[in-house]
Amino acid sequence: MTSASDRAKAASPRSLSGLLPFLRPYRGRIAAALLFLVAAAITTLAFPVVLRKLIDGGLGLGGAAATGAATSAAANGERLMALRDHFLGLFGVGVALGVFSALRFYAVTWLGERVTADLRNAVYRHVVKQSPAFFETTATGEVLSRLTTDTTLVQQVVGSSLSMGLRNGVMGVGAMVMLIVTNPYVMTQVLGILLLVVAPSMVFGRRVRKLSRASQDRVADSSAIAAEVLNAIPVVQSYVQEHREAARFEVSTEHAFDTARKRTRVRSMLVAFIISATFGALLWGLYQGTQAVIAGRITAGHLGETVVYVMLLVSSVAVLSEVYGDLLRAAGASERLMELLAAVSPVTDPASPRPLPPTRAGSAIELKHVQFHYPSRPTHAALADYSLKVQPGETVALVGPSGAGKSTVFQLLLRFYDAGAGAVTLDGVDVRETALHALRARIGIVPQDSTVFSANALENIRYGRPDASDDEVIAAAKAAFADEFIRRLPEGYETFLGERGVRLSGGQRQRIAIARAMLKNPPLLLLDEATSALDAESERMVQAALEAAMADRTTLVIAHRLATVQKADRIVVMDQGRIIEEGNHQELMLRDGLYAKLARMQFNTEPLAPTDETAASEEAA
Repeated sequence: MTSASDRAKAASPRSLSGLLPFLRPYRGRIAAALLFLVAAAITTLAFPVVLRKLIDGGLGLGGAAATGAATSAAANGERLMALRDHFLGLFGVGVALGVFSALRFYAVTWLGERVTADLRNAVYRHVVKQSPAFFETTATGEVLSRLTTDTTLVQQVVGSSLSMGLRNGVMGVGAMVMLIVTNPYVMTQVLGILLLVVAPSMVFGRRVRKLSRASQDRVADSSAIAAEVLNAIPVVQSYVQEHREAARFEVSTEHAFDTARKRTRVRSMLVAFIISATFGALLWGLYQGTQAVIAGRITAGHLGETVVYVMLLVSSVAVLSEVYGDLLRAAGASERLMELLAAVSPVTDPASPRPLPPTRAGSAIELKHVQFHYPSRPTHAALADYSLKVQPGETVALVGPSGAGKSTVFQLLLRFYDAGAGAVTLDGVDVRETALHALRARIGIVPQDSTVFSANALENIRYGRPDASDDEVIAAAKAAFADEFIRRLPEGYETFLGERGVRLSGGQRQRIAIARAMLKNPPLLLLDEATSALDAESERMVQAALEAAMADRTTLVIAHRLATVQKADRIVVMDQGRIIEEGNHQELMLRDGLYAKLARMQFNTEPLAPTDETAASEEAA
């Protein structure tokens, strides 16, 4: 992504062109909105014409009759009828203006809401498809800011400001044409003054544009801090850092306020200049008109018509200047949203995906001379010339110190990243040659940090297979030894588990994740410290359940607690992205290598019933 300064320089009303694909499906509604808009503008432009007829026809007739020595009843009746007709005409103009304005408001507001919803959905749909590499450089809070604050700015423009701009543009052009037709002398002078207004406005506008984009970036920074801290409230409070985090957020919001203040100051100066200049243009036109009436060149009604048209023209210019400021802010917001939509994930479906062959007893895995560097650590090899072959139905444990590359193997199998060199195959098909959906549908994962969504227990487990019945969900929960504690919840399986599962213990969250994977029933199961958050009794039960789940499928297990992988068919010992040992527990103990060293350290210090605290200390070691 580009830097904030580059984005601020680049933002312009042309950035709103990125919204065209979202507007195109609603061409009919846009045409209707434009029709109502033009009708409302024309009705407004008709008002001065009717007003002129009222002054010159109705009031003028009355004035002439009043100068006579005797006013007949017939003359009074004629005067009243003329006034009534002119007032009825004005009322008709008002009713038409009200109807067309209401239709315009509804059509444009609907369009703004619909386009904003479509835009928000498109951005979110695109972001959730990005690979983890995207989130290594993009803060979640910034994405949320763009989905909320920036889309709101776009909604304001599409649903309000743009309509006002078009309406006042039509009225301004119409008023200008009518002034040229009815009073070209006044129009020439007013137009000259307005041109003097536009030039400085453009200079101010560029400054407002840059500050608007910078202000949005500062708000996004605050959102990023808030999202990060609120997702780690237990850690923040346990380290008594509430005041520090509040102060950090305050500094960020003050930066946002300072930038917004600068933007507001410049825009206020722009507004003051425009209003003063346009008011001067109005007074100059009025002065010229009164001189023309005194000289007898135009009538009083003509003067009234000219004054109203000058007012419409200068007010349209003032509104257009305000709308231009809104367009600049929306342009920055639109550009930020288009940046998200333009982000290309390095992991995409192939043009012609190969189907995966059917499996019976688990999937076959092979990594061939894989070389991989994380995008955020391009100089450090997470895997170096890594080769591993796993047969269908085999259970293989990956062990080794932290940073050895164990989780990276899982990341490549799921194709969250693509290998820099070498190949990763599943059932004989390179993972880059098959569809992502087909690939990941064959893999179930139980991560160490179990994710629980803001839903009830039933829906959290059903996430593994959305079409599963309630009975199937409950069966999976029983297999993961989660049924008992779920039924003890206030509403059983219908109990809302809170955001990120805050109403559950770590072990309970992990059993929910295990039940979810069991419900999916994939041919390949990835277990990343799947029992690390369980107590000794629950671990034995879940371990038995996992062993049953491993039947007829391939299983890869990452474990720091070696007691949980002794029964694996094969143990692969990794260090610094390479395989340094391979074999079963007995073979590796006889070799007296890294595995034997780690085993002696754990078995000599680890109690018979491992606790979560012991697991944490072992993992830290």
